[in-house]
Amino acid sequence: MTMLTHDVVIVGAGLAGMRAALELGPGVDVAVVSKVHPVRSHSGAAQGGINAALREEDPWENHAFDTVKGSDYLGDQDAIEIMCREAPSDIRQMEHWGVIFSRAEDERIAQRPFGGAGYPRTCYAADRTGHALLHAMYERVMKRGVKVYEEWFLLSLVVEDGVCRGIVALDIPTGQVVTLRAKAVILATGGYGRVYRTSSNGLVNTGDGMAVAYRAGAPLMDMEFVQFHPTTLKSNGVLITEGSRGEGGTLINAHGERFMKTYAPNAMELASRDVVSRAEQTEINEGRGVDGCVLLDLRHLGREKILERLPQIRDLAIKFAGTDPIEVPIPVRPGAHYSMGGIQADHNGQTPMEGLFACGECSCVSVHGANRLGGNSLLETIVFGRRTGAFVDGFISGRPLGSASAAHAAREEVRIAALVNRPEGERGWALREELGTVMNRDVGVFRDRAGLEHARKRGVDILQRSANLWVMDKSRTFNTDLTEALELLHIIDLAQTIIAGALAREESRGAHFRKDFTTRNDTSWMKHTLALPGEDGPRLDHAPVRFTKYEPQERKY
Repeated sequence: MTMLTHDVVIVGAGLAGMRAALELGPGVDVAVVSKVHPVRSHSGAAQGGINAALREEDPWENHAFDTVKGSDYLGDQDAIEIMCREAPSDIRQMEHWGVIFSRAEDERIAQRPFGGAGYPRTCYAADRTGHALLHAMYERVMKRGVKVYEEWFLLSLVVEDGVCRGIVALDIPTGQVVTLRAKAVILATGGYGRVYRTSSNGLVNTGDGMAVAYRAGAPLMDMEFVQFHPTTLKSNGVLITEGSRGEGGTLINAHGERFMKTYAPNAMELASRDVVSRAEQTEINEGRGVDGCVLLDLRHLGREKILERLPQIRDLAIKFAGTDPIEVPIPVRPGAHYSMGGIQADHNGQTPMEGLFACGECSCVSVHGANRLGGNSLLETIVFGRRTGAFVDGFISGRPLGSASAAHAAREEVRIAALVNRPEGERGWALREELGTVMNRDVGVFRDRAGLEHARKRGVDILQRSANLWVMDKSRTFNTDLTEALELLHIIDLAQTIIAGALAREESRGAHFRKDFTTRNDTSWMKHTLALPGEDGPRLDHAPVRFTKYEPQERKY
């Protein structure tokens, strides 16, 4: 079995992972391990923009307040203040690195309104902001000479004496199991949207880093908070950016009514995402939808503005919905989009496990709390990717490489052999479809105890049946049947933590709405949920929310 050695191993080649790599000193031997080529990372799918308080009339404190309010006061305010205070310099650095932002009439970086914000502070590159950031970052990574292991799959962490000393990965093209030993491991593996059947996330978003960290004993935090984006295509869940509403798009029901005036009379379509998603689902549930969806109307923006500001959205609507938004409204509905929860980490990426760090969507710092504002996800990757890289650079200084037993890779070989050599059994795609359908129905925009208990029981059943998982492809070279089976095992674990947290949290806060507990309960539930593996499923604990100066109040838009 092969063992490789680097000073730092970063798992995930999206914005958070690459930004962390670029912050490590020139003498650091850093490697990035990625399931896909770096520019195919899901960061490139982010469309609408990245937040920063760049204007004199918009101090960073306003951005911080909007973020705290958007989080329904569950966000840790010290981390939120760090992110919002450091955002302007990070955006200017991205501009200097070559990100071609759209420009305002005065030639400064253009900014558009986004949901839950009191000022138009979302910087954008038309409707391809993540794509622009990702390519600029990858150019820097190539210039820096970072070693990238692309098309490698994360199998497990190497943990000895409670210290993370590396990872075990599968080289997908060859089928070889490899141990990568390091002084520090940074997980930047993105979200878990594919736990749900309908999601705006790419097929690679199966929460691998979260699941592997959880199995190794690193706590997951606030997993019950799953953001549903209000505007995903009815047909396949493809994202239609919030920027479309920021540019003036409106939501209408079957009667042609602009229904958000009922739910958020001040902010309308630019209320926070959880508010808009619940409004849409209510319209659909009460019979005012259009064939299971509502309509996003951009027609009044005019052809010129749509082609300038929202060209990708028009292209997606034409190709996947058969509608040209210049002429016809787009059918949309809420879809699983973002994980506010993740691996518990501080504002330097440190997890409770020595040697293990996390940043980006796979982490929970927590700057999003119970609900993320649009434009803050890209910002989180840049700010905390940079901070994590800088901290790890100091952490490894003078630190010796620890041992990494070959037994870790041997265990993974046995696990893979059991899947590949089994002559028959459960098919992964069928279990994944079954689990995703249950999550959509019972752990979606609206939840209650009966539905969550049903989901819990079905989840346990699927977990038990996964012990008999069967991989039809017996080869080791580019065995996507195998990697999809391993991904399934990850999303099964994560689904259990989501359901357990949602069952326990008997209140409604942000994206977590209980029909049987419809109000926010600060007395009992102003706290984070921690999940650790137990004998009979996730074992829950709690951690306090950190406050600075923003006192909880009723959230209105």
